[in-house]
Amino acid sequence: MELCGVPSLSWGKSISHTISFHQTFTVWRFRRMKAFCVSNGSSNSGPGQKPDEMVVSITGATGFIGKRLVERLHADNHRVRVLTRSRSKALSIFPGRDFPRLVVAEEQDWRNCIQGSTAVVNLAGLPISTRWSSDIKKEIKDSRIKVTSKVVDLINNSPDELRPKVLVSATAVGYYGTSETRVFDEQSPSGNDYLAEVCRDWEATASRVDKDVRLALIRIGIVLGKEGGALAKMIPLFKLFAGGPLGSGRQWFSWIHVDDLVNLIYEALSNPSYEGVINGTAPNPVRLSEMCDHLGAVLGRPSWLPVPDMALKAVLGEGATVVLEGQRVVPNKAKELGFPFKYVYVKDALRSIVSS
Repeated sequence: MELCGVPSLSWGKSISHTISFHQTFTVWRFRRMKAFCVSNGSSNSGPGQKPDEMVVSITGATGFIGKRLVERLHADNHRVRVLTRSRSKALSIFPGRDFPRLVVAEEQDWRNCIQGSTAVVNLAGLPISTRWSSDIKKEIKDSRIKVTSKVVDLINNSPDELRPKVLVSATAVGYYGTSETRVFDEQSPSGNDYLAEVCRDWEATASRVDKDVRLALIRIGIVLGKEGGALAKMIPLFKLFAGGPLGSGRQWFSWIHVDDLVNLIYEALSNPSYEGVINGTAPNPVRLSEMCDHLGAVLGRPSWLPVPDMALKAVLGEGATVVLEGQRVVPNKAKELGFPFKYVYVKDALRSIVSS
């Protein structure tokens, strides 16, 4: 496994600046660069690439969802380029002995890896389940907007021959705001709160991508899995007989099993019908109290100890809205496209996760 990189090339003032020469030079330089954007002697694109093989650059690859996506792509013999800010962290998660063809690129080398990729998946963003100060709120927004803007600029500035054909960019169901009574689908308007604003700006930034690049915006709900997300924090509490709903328990819980989300992203990479906004949620959202009842039943533990609103607000401040308020989101677009959800009901998803 190697870092994506390219040697520094110095050319004199005598170089012509005509457009035709610039394009020829760019393609030539990329071909020279490919020798550095490789792993174990294998190029990530070019003549050795199989017709159905994808080359996918991913931001946020070391996170909960990104890690599972990398594993899925690797298992299917696609080539993955991890765009990271910490090479050491990426290498610890994706050791070379297990991922021999994986490429790791730190930020200064993202351009070299995005050029020549089949597609880019953008999952980067600071977690929002924390106490929100004004600085944290700025970081939550900036971590999404700045990375997305950089990715879009790198795609747009790529030569036509080397530009990725697909961008799958994460956003969130926070786009819709919160409600106990409304049902939201992809056609619903945006909300008026802070997270809705973040999502609007996030999506608008991704939408700047070149018109010839197919863009899929996945509005992700609450992702269920043992290795991360909300469930990883809830299971230990339930096992200690300290589990229960947060706040009233009546807030809607628009969930999706991590395997279904990874499969949805995977499908969006390869299926040209997956374009525009797609809600990344299961077909049957539930109220939080019902989800907790099912979790308790699967674990053989009671769901009897609710956490009061005031306690959460004391710990999380304004950030408590993430868990105290919800939205009922349905995946109309995914269903219209015929996406095969493996986990339609939350009890089945929880049973699978706990037993794995």
